[in-house]
Amino acid sequence: MSPPDVPSPDVPSPDVPSPDVLSPAPLPTSPSFLDLAAGVPVVPVVVVDDPDDAVPLARALVAGGLPVVEVTLRTPGALEAIGAIVRAVPEAVVGAGTVITPGQVAEAVGAGARFVVSPGWTDVLLEAMRGSGAPFLPGVSTASEVVALLERGVREMKFFPAQAAGGTAFLKSLYGPLPQARFCPTGGIGAATAAEYLALPNVACVGGSWMVPADAVAARDWGRVEALARAAAGVSAGARCR
Repeated sequence: MSPPDVPSPDVPSPDVPSPDVLSPAPLPTSPSFLDLAAGVPVVPVVVVDDPDDAVPLARALVAGGLPVVEVTLRTPGALEAIGAIVRAVPEAVVGAGTVITPGQVAEAVGAGARFVVSPGWTDVLLEAMRGSGAPFLPGVSTASEVVALLERGVREMKFFPAQAAGGTAFLKSLYGPLPQARFCPTGGIGAATAAEYLALPNVACVGGSWMVPADAVAARDWGRVEALARAAAGVSAGARCR
């Protein structure tokens, strides 16, 4: 007597991948910081001690040709300063820097910040920045951090602290294996070194504070700030966020 027919177990066809190897869904994307800052070679990194200085300072930077301004959250009045610039200087594109917690992301965007910048990143912070809907730049200083962000769908990054972390030599070395990453180096960059960074193919723009020296801000010498901003805006012909 022939044995009874036994149903064959379900075996996936070799041509059909099993669910655990299917490609993941595309990551959600946020607006591009480099699109927001298109045409700008230098992003002033500003520490505002007195919120009353925020508006004239921003006006001086805009008049000098640097309309994209990063106000760092290092002082108690930083959020107030961001809000004041948003209301009084609409031609400025003001964002928040030194953002290190999800709460600060929410506070900055709530104050009117058009972008957020962090000195480093974690998955929690990255999720908050991405979820804010604002353009963002997470900070990196190693190749592993760059690879990890690329895995998460992030191509635009802040390289910080630029000079201390290897400067232009480090960025040149990264370009070969990781040409898809784009950087805004910040930290220790000045008028004498900005052009060297801007000449690199993986550098879109640089961040710095040399056009807002503390003594000029303390003296409320906005004419000097404007002149330094104008010089920074012309630091490298043809080198712009691209």
